[in-house]
Amino acid sequence: MPGVDVHQHLWGAPLIEALRARRTPPRLDGWTLHLHGEPPYEVDPADHDPARRAELAAADGLDSALVSLSSPLGIEWLPPEDSRPLLDAYHDGAAALPEPFGAWAAACVREVDADALDRDLDRGFVGLQLPADALADAAGYARCAPLLDVLERRGLPLFVHPGPAPRIDGDVPAWWTALVPYVQQMHAAWFAFRAYGRPRHPRLRVCFALLAGLAPVHGERLAARGGGRGEVDPDAFVETSSYGPRAADAVVRALGVDVVVHGSDRPYAPPADLKQGEAARHAFRVANPYRLLHGKERTHAV
Repeated sequence: MPGVDVHQHLWGAPLIEALRARRTPPRLDGWTLHLHGEPPYEVDPADHDPARRAELAAADGLDSALVSLSSPLGIEWLPPEDSRPLLDAYHDGAAALPEPFGAWAAACVREVDADALDRDLDRGFVGLQLPADALADAAGYARCAPLLDVLERRGLPLFVHPGPAPRIDGDVPAWWTALVPYVQQMHAAWFAFRAYGRPRHPRLRVCFALLAGLAPVHGERLAARGGGRGEVDPDAFVETSSYGPRAADAVVRALGVDVVVHGSDRPYAPPADLKQGEAARHAFRVANPYRLLHGKERTHAV
């Protein structure tokens, strides 16, 4: 069964060259990635080989794999004079990727430029990815509102992805960043959207990476503390990267099957068998991504 993976990362040559030209983080020294909040990371060049990644997509049974800027790099938070060249490099590389790849656009959140986003979306990007730490409170939604207005006007979705990790003093395990700050960011972003995003953007379709940090599982506590009665937003989706059957089952119990979409986070994690049955697999990989991207049910010719 072919399907869609809404969450992958694949750096094109222009972005790699732009990162290597920098002398301060985010930067690449050869294939060693330097960021402000994380230890140096040795990038595998094969992970950013489009031909190899296309083969993996075929092996994963995909007819579409959507790549996005790696928000933990912190590019979106740089001043415009630093972020714009990197954003242009990302967009140029992503737009040139072969099938089956599509891509999410990216935008500066330090100083918002809605006109720049409009121009980038004109190149055929499926929607916009923003870092979760830019959408964690009322102030973040006020700052990013012009970008989200563009998406609503165009009928395109938002993808919320973990942003850069804060600097931590002392040694931490290699898994710490993915399990603590990333998850915390997604948890906050899920509830901030409920409190501030949805009232301001009633028609916006949005997808939260890594099952929104499992925030939907806290629906019972939300109801107990006066935050609602467990209503499910049919246009607020979550994707499954780095989680397996137990987490997926818990989120399906909380939200139902219709707002869960398949995401792998390749090259950082392979897709998992969620063991939810063939009907759910079809929903996650085909029906639900189509509604996320197009805002309607997919119809079939008779």
